[in-house]
Amino acid sequence: MFEKAKNKYKDGEYKITVAKMIDKYEFCKTKNKITYTDFLNVSEISIISKILQEEHIENYIFWGGKLETDRSILMFYPDKLSEEMLVKNYEKIFKVIRITLPNTIKYEHREFLSGIMKLGIKREKFGDIIVTNFGADIIVLTEISKILLEDLKTLTRFKKSDISIKNIDELTKIEVEFEKINIIVSSLRLDNFVSELARCSRIQSQELIKSGKVFVNSINEFKYSKKINNGDIITIRGRGKFIFECIQKETKNGRYLLNIKKYK
Repeated sequence: MFEKAKNKYKDGEYKITVAKMIDKYEFCKTKNKITYTDFLNVSEISIISKILQEEHIENYIFWGGKLETDRSILMFYPDKLSEEMLVKNYEKIFKVIRITLPNTIKYEHREFLSGIMKLGIKREKFGDIIVTNFGADIIVLTEISKILLEDLKTLTRFKKSDISIKNIDELTKIEVEFEKINIIVSSLRLDNFVSELARCSRIQSQELIKSGKVFVNSINEFKYSKKINNGDIITIRGRGKFIFECIQKETKNGRYLLNIKKYK
């Protein structure tokens, strides 16, 4: 099993990620226990998803602590458990580190991220950072939560902050804001969407797709002609994240006026 993936990713930047995923799967099967990876980025999730589909693997789920995360872990669970039973284990797997800043201080996402990275903690060891009105919530694996808590307290930028560990169900819920835009395309092909959303030529849009910078519903998509459906989420690295809502109308010359929501 996984021989094709082992050969394909025996070298390159995804070698370790794929090898670790296979180890987690095999451990789950042999020990009959829930196993999970570190946090994966969108590209890693895309690659691993395709491998799991090709191998017809079941009993797994990607979850990052909340809906629509940029980073998620991959969890394998044994046949004796259902997905519903796995969900009940989320509290054991995830924690939230809450940083409450003094009223006089406001930090952006990059200040929280650089602070954690300054501690020497690798990016795959923590998930999304949700910036709030009071500071930030950081999604982490339970196993590193206490260590990270103590390390964060040593940073000068957080010296006057209140830092605590919360359960994952206490994660601050931030309402996602969108900007509504319209685009006109000749067909519902992916390269047409990318061209309009990234404001580039069709040739340039195809280059973006070919270079692995375009994702549809968190899956790396390399097919220019892929049809985009209502509700699909298109992510273009460096250009933004978009939801295709619906076709507003068809123009007189046979083109489509589309309603798009862009994540702010």
